[in-house]
Amino acid sequence: MQFRLLPPLAGLLVFGLLLFFQAPAGAQLFETKAAQAFMIDAETGTVLFSKEADKRIPPASMAKLMTMEVVFNAIKSGRLKLDDTFVVSENAWRKGGAPSGTSTMFAKLKSSIRLEDLIQGVTVQAANDGCIVIAEGMSGSEDNFAAQMTERARQIGLKTSTFVNSTGLPADGQQTTVRELAQLALHLWRDYPDFYRYYAQKDFTWNKISQRNRNPLLAMDIGADGLAVGASEAAGFGIVGSLSHNGTRVIAAMSGLASDKERAEEARKLLDWGVRSFEKTEIFARDEVVGEAQVFGGAKSGVTLKAKGPIDIFLPITNRDKLTARIVYDGPVAAPVEEGQPVGALRVWIGDTLSQETPLFAAESIGVGTLPQRALDAVKELAVGWLR
Repeated sequence: MQFRLLPPLAGLLVFGLLLFFQAPAGAQLFETKAAQAFMIDAETGTVLFSKEADKRIPPASMAKLMTMEVVFNAIKSGRLKLDDTFVVSENAWRKGGAPSGTSTMFAKLKSSIRLEDLIQGVTVQAANDGCIVIAEGMSGSEDNFAAQMTERARQIGLKTSTFVNSTGLPADGQQTTVRELAQLALHLWRDYPDFYRYYAQKDFTWNKISQRNRNPLLAMDIGADGLAVGASEAAGFGIVGSLSHNGTRVIAAMSGLASDKERAEEARKLLDWGVRSFEKTEIFARDEVVGEAQVFGGAKSGVTLKAKGPIDIFLPITNRDKLTARIVYDGPVAAPVEEGQPVGALRVWIGDTLSQETPLFAAESIGVGTLPQRALDAVKELAVGWLR
């Protein structure tokens, strides 16, 4: 294992040329009462905070984010239009309407409702009847639609999230993680800017009934513009929130909170900390050498590495000693090495959270070495290879 300071970060970051992954020990820079929490910078996807982010939890009403993803995708691709109408079945009325006692937009039995009204009912009021009406209208049954939700989740990179219904109401096998909820929210913001605005709508009046948005962050006037809340007996109170402040947008997902009051306060604190406690800094310019990886059997003993473009990181404004970074690769890299060949990654930690990972590539070509050079590398590998 070798360590050396690189001049652009002298006194700030130590880069170790690792032959295996080893996360540094460290404490979180922020504490929350949430059992699970995950926060990212929306522009870059940089992880700013993580706590039990991959623990599987029931999504509760936050599953409606995936319901809307399927709808928005269908509109974007031209399969649906906002003026399309769907009929309220007895099943939708009983399971999600006024008789259900759950979140509802009070859709009338056998009435026809415009898709845009249904979208607002779901995004603003978390309407279960709206979800079921959409599911039945798009896929014939809620079961079929839930299967489509899971399929879309896999297509956009969510490997764990599995859906059994369109509403998030308790059901065996329905699961997600706060990491994937935040990733889903980021996807909605990036891919559907024309529809994301519905999440910021503070109230919605339909069928002569006016209801306020269930997201408590919107009433705080802190720059929040989404997205969803949920609660279940198994996972407690949860929230997916997004906040924009002075050009920085952060997205957070939390679960395992004790009450709606605690949920609102903990979400506000985490998001506010996220937009105020980091500054974006370029640490390597485009085509600048980041470091070096050891080469086995080559004309040179090492190959210089660089990224495809500039490397930006989010530095904590305080507690910068909690930030560490290392170049990680499987090695030594066998010669020959071609310029542009993927070699490893630059991994950056904030405390004990892996914050970001940037792929690194060979900045030069290294040919096969002479017989004496290869013999010397073989001796070195025999002597120290077992230490990796």
